[in-house]
Amino acid sequence: MQIRESAEDYLEAILMLSKKGDGVRSIDIAAQLGVSKPSVSHAMKLLREDGYIAMDRYGTVTLLEKGEQIASRIYERHTVLSQLLEDLGVTPEVALADACKMEHDLSAESFEKIKEHYRQHHENHENN
Repeated sequence: MQIRESAEDYLEAILMLSKKGDGVRSIDIAAQLGVSKPSVSHAMKLLREDGYIAMDRYGTVTLLEKGEQIASRIYERHTVLSQLLEDLGVTPEVALADACKMEHDLSAESFEKIKEHYRQHHENHENN
């Protein structure tokens, strides 16, 4: 399933905002991503047409199954990569920014190996 990096960012933002418990609105997404409301409206239209999200009559955005799958994958990559970078001594701000860049371009094979290594290292570190 190939999807553009910007669409992945929108889906990840929707997932992150939905974890806060309130309904996700376009204005929340614009604030989260630092983009204009018209940009969000255009992106929501495309994501809705492609079956990644649904919007109710009040403008509340919900991830559909295939949107949720992509958002969860990107969020996991973001989380693991930023934690790994912080553990290496990178400042949290830089780690988050770099994780955003890396999460889209890293192959599935490389990410799985990084995740496996990180988890093993993290577990060994916690047990000592």
